[in-house]
Amino acid sequence: MKTRVISALVVLAIVIPLIAIGGVPFNIGVYVISIFGLKEFLDIKATKKTLPIFIQLIAYIFITLIILGDVTINSVTFTLDYRVLSALFMAFLIPTVFYHERSKYSINDAFYMIGGLLFLSISMTLLILIRNRSLNLLIFLLLIPMVTDTFAYISGSLIGKTKLLENISPKKTVEGMIVGTIMGVFISAMFYHTVIDVEFSKFTLLFICTFLSVLGQLGDLVFSAIKRYFGKKDFSNLIPGHGGILDRLDSIIFVILGFMFFISLM
Repeated sequence: MKTRVISALVVLAIVIPLIAIGGVPFNIGVYVISIFGLKEFLDIKATKKTLPIFIQLIAYIFITLIILGDVTINSVTFTLDYRVLSALFMAFLIPTVFYHERSKYSINDAFYMIGGLLFLSISMTLLILIRNRSLNLLIFLLLIPMVTDTFAYISGSLIGKTKLLENISPKKTVEGMIVGTIMGVFISAMFYHTVIDVEFSKFTLLFICTFLSVLGQLGDLVFSAIKRYFGKKDFSNLIPGHGGILDRLDSIIFVILGFMFFISLM
């Protein structure tokens, strides 16, 4: 527990100033986080098959092009150059022709890389674009999964009896999910109402917060399922007591992606 707390404090000491400052420092911080996330994505794949160095290098190039391609605009409308998208598909699909052995590189590996790269790079780019638009909006979105996860963990430890999905995440409980959702919705909705827009529809706000809170928890389970598939407890040990970058970003990524359904309303 002591290691977990110290690690959390160190991470917060780095992340909070970057969020507060925004701009280039924040963009670079998100990019670095994305690079670590991609490494974990490749490393967990390596538990079953290590991809060729050439393919891994291509992945790092494309995540750089996508995330740092256009992060200075203030609009949260995500755009991706079709030339980059076309090159992405060709760069990972064409090598399947030259690697004749499936044990080295196959069509399944190609789509694993394409899907994973788009998933990670788009969500990280949206994180930057949301910060460009509004600091308070980003805080609101971060509050939802952070408060939800915190209270789900505490209440699950104290009163949790009914397992949620034991085959995916043995420690998660239905009671924890319910309490976490209630507290996540309450605190994030109060923040939005008092800090961002006091006139915004309370019913709509509660619906959005509930949707994102539940979605964040489902995202956590999705990442847990990925780790189960590859037989890993954590994506890495980068953050002692917490696992890796993807272990900390799982619910946040899904909240950011889910928020895009409501961006025109807020």
